[in-house]
Amino acid sequence: MKTTNSKPTPEIVLGVTGSIAAYKAAELARLMVKSGWDVSVVMTRGAIRFVAPLTFQTLSRRPVTVDMFSEPEEWVPGHISLADRAAVLVVAPCTANVIAKLAHGLADDMLTATALACPAPLLVAPAMNCRMWEHQATQENLALLRKHGATILDVGTGDLACGCEGQGRMAEPEEIHKAIAALLRKTK
Repeated sequence: MKTTNSKPTPEIVLGVTGSIAAYKAAELARLMVKSGWDVSVVMTRGAIRFVAPLTFQTLSRRPVTVDMFSEPEEWVPGHISLADRAAVLVVAPCTANVIAKLAHGLADDMLTATALACPAPLLVAPAMNCRMWEHQATQENLALLRKHGATILDVGTGDLACGCEGQGRMAEPEEIHKAIAALLRKTK
C-alpha cells in the first residue's frame, strides 16, 4: 500500500484467466480505479485470447503483466514484487484450471506464481461451465482453497456462454467490488 495525503491507497492485484467472463473483469478494474485503489493486472495466456492487455492497461493506467519471464522493472522478480504490494489478490474470472492450480500450489505462470508468493487475502470469483462447476474435483479444490483461507464468491445461475443453463456464471463486477472492499476493511 502506498500513502497519498496521509491516507493509504490499497493496491489490488487482479488476476484474469481464460474465460469468456474476462470481459466483466474490465468493468471490475474500472470500478476499483474509480474507488481510488491502485490496480495491477496479471493475465494468463488464455485470458489474452478473450480480452487484450491494452484494455486493462488503459483502465488501470498501469502496465499489464502476462509473461513470467519478462524483464522486471526492478531487481525483484515480478511475481514477488506484485505479491508484496498486494492488499488483496483477486482472481476474476477464475477458471477450473486455475482453481486447481491455486488449491495445490502450482506456480507455472505469472498469476499462479504471484498467488503462491502472496501473503494478502485471496478472493476467487469462479466462472465455468455448469458441469465443470459441479464436478467433484472442482468442489474439492474450492474446499481446499477455503481451508487455506481464500474467500470464494458464489457463482450465478443462468444462461452460460457454452449454451448450457445452470450454475457457473461469474459474480457481477459490483458484487466482487463489494467483497474486495469488505476484505480491505478486515485487513486494516
